[in-house]
Amino acid sequence: MNGPAQPGTPGPESTGGTDMKLLGVYLNDHLAGATAGAQRIGHLARTMRGSALGRALGPVAAEIDEDRATLLAIMRNLGVPVRHYKVWAGWAAEKAARLKGNGRLVRRSPLSTLLELEALRLGVEGKAAVWSTLRRLASTDERLDAALLDTLLDRAARQQDTVEEWRGRAAEAALRPTARAAA
Repeated sequence: MNGPAQPGTPGPESTGGTDMKLLGVYLNDHLAGATAGAQRIGHLARTMRGSALGRALGPVAAEIDEDRATLLAIMRNLGVPVRHYKVWAGWAAEKAARLKGNGRLVRRSPLSTLLELEALRLGVEGKAAVWSTLRRLASTDERLDAALLDTLLDRAARQQDTVEEWRGRAAEAALRPTARAAA
């Protein structure tokens, strides 16, 4: 039968039932997101240096950098080439996001921190999704380390908790005038 592959059928370049071409696209898309996320949290941690938020985000920023490096190592182990244009696009998108209007022209708005933390939250959720997907694939692909992926999922959950705690605080500070006045 030489017709097009049926939905859910592994593609011609499959390993262990995994369509490696589609997995390559998927992982490169997540690498672009990881690049943007690492840039975003690094920028926020530097901007907030010396504050309680900066101290809380510093270790998370280091972990997010490690997670990006781990994703690259997993891609190497799987033989998935890095699509540098996607990495560049993730980097550029993060830089462009810094230009968004925040209600102020020169200095940071309280909304800046809130929106950056919300973007980080989404990024950590996306990262947890890729770890979860790879964890499922580990049952049929010995190149994937299930224990490592479990550790990465646990770390993503801790990062999520930290980011969410500070996102909530930033929302209070930005959106409740009485909280801003008391600060």
